[in-house]
Amino acid sequence: MLNYYLYHHSENATWVTFVHGAGGSSSIWFKQLRAFRKCYNILLLDLRGHGNSKPLLKDSFDSKYTFDTITADIVEVLDKENIISSHFVGISLGTILIRNLAEKHPHRVDSMIMGGAIMKLNLRSQVLMRLGVVFKSVIPYMFLYKFFAFVIMPKKNHKQSRLLFVNEAKKIYQKEFLRWLRLTSEINPLLRFFRDKEIKIPTLYIMGEEDYLFLPSIQKVVALHEFSNLLVVKDSGHVVNVEQPETFNKKALHFIHDLKS
Repeated sequence: MLNYYLYHHSENATWVTFVHGAGGSSSIWFKQLRAFRKCYNILLLDLRGHGNSKPLLKDSFDSKYTFDTITADIVEVLDKENIISSHFVGISLGTILIRNLAEKHPHRVDSMIMGGAIMKLNLRSQVLMRLGVVFKSVIPYMFLYKFFAFVIMPKKNHKQSRLLFVNEAKKIYQKEFLRWLRLTSEINPLLRFFRDKEIKIPTLYIMGEEDYLFLPSIQKVVALHEFSNLLVVKDSGHVVNVEQPETFNKKALHFIHDLKS
């Protein structure tokens, strides 16, 4: 089972679950934890192979990860803790897992707050992923990860986000990194399905204005999906919860509060 952390609220029964992206861990939410735990019960997850969710022996013989199997890991934790439903907050690849969970188990998802959301890989990002797959056997995985991080978060004000994710990625075993990299083989049809089929769950996309790889596709999705809203945050790149935490926290908490009201 995944490693996870619970923070119980003394009065409020509402849960908020945080899902990090590839190469990160639950620690990337350190700028959200204090603000959110004042209002709600909190569940922080380390996805398989990340943070303190160490690979199990049986995983060594499982050559293929899928978005469904990783989503099932999250549901397993919800079931163990008797969390019937939750609001979900995700960043980067974590937003794909949340959207997949909402598709498989819509009754478990009260709302989705999607930071640095991925809904389409443009040509540049597709080339980036293919290069990673081609050179994964000859180039050290940390070099690949640093390269990915720089392409996604290239500006000077993205440095904190880059360093945070690179430092977290150092904790991942190379075999685990390669398993996650292979997920790219199924990502395009999945994202196409998500774009074409709106799900009737309130969704707030929080995107940095400098998230040049992923913001344009989110703008198109929100224009077509009735239950979706978009907040574009100035002076921020892909990892908006780290680069502009006050804005992220304020808008996300207001979103959940307004739904409850």
